[in-house]
Amino acid sequence: MAPVNPIILIPSRMGSTRLPGKPLPLIAGRPMVLHVMDRALEAGIGPVAVAACEPEIVAAVHAAGGQAVLVADDVPSGTDRVKLALDRLDPEGRHDVVVNLQGDFPTLPPDLLRAVLLPLADPAVDIGSLVTPIADAHEAATESFVKCVCAFGDADVAPALYFSRAAVPWGDGPLWHHIGVYAYRRAALARFVALPASALELREKLEQLRALEAGMRIAVARVPHGPFGVDTSEDLERARKALAP
Repeated sequence: MAPVNPIILIPSRMGSTRLPGKPLPLIAGRPMVLHVMDRALEAGIGPVAVAACEPEIVAAVHAAGGQAVLVADDVPSGTDRVKLALDRLDPEGRHDVVVNLQGDFPTLPPDLLRAVLLPLADPAVDIGSLVTPIADAHEAATESFVKCVCAFGDADVAPALYFSRAAVPWGDGPLWHHIGVYAYRRAALARFVALPASALELREKLEQLRALEAGMRIAVARVPHGPFGVDTSEDLERARKALAP
């Protein structure tokens, strides 16, 4: 059954190692988390809420008229925080799909969020995500550019067979950069957070491998360009320039 009622949840926490307080620095006069919320609302696929670990993030979102919920920070990942927020916001189970959008994509094109739902048109797919072509050998060799092993042919959606920080697969052909935006079927999200960390997940430091090792199906839609994430002060300045009035 195709998704009919998605919700977008944005996990957000102050404790970034490389950019402490990351959700709240001002970009064009507004905290970064609000720009991410704006991009999500512009996608027009469903309601948007922030899963915040600190009261000051909740306050900033509420002051702007947005929806936020305070969730515990003593959980392993942003995915766990999304599940906690979903249980608080929608205990009745009205939303059948949950889009997990990282809170550091203030310039995210809204059409990317619409694209992340495309893989779920196949009822056998548990989780949808996105990839974009890797541009050059430097990106291919950079471990922070996570690679997705997939083959599209003429289609725009393909099964994700593996994820790695290494430049895989070997041989001639495109390499695909995984964009860390996910659309989970609600039951798949519940199953995922209940699973223990897997061997390959711990080895590659990529939590999506937990789903593949458990036999869950991930499929990806290809998009021309990925968003840039704000992880450092230099990234923050780049975002400020991009969103300057």
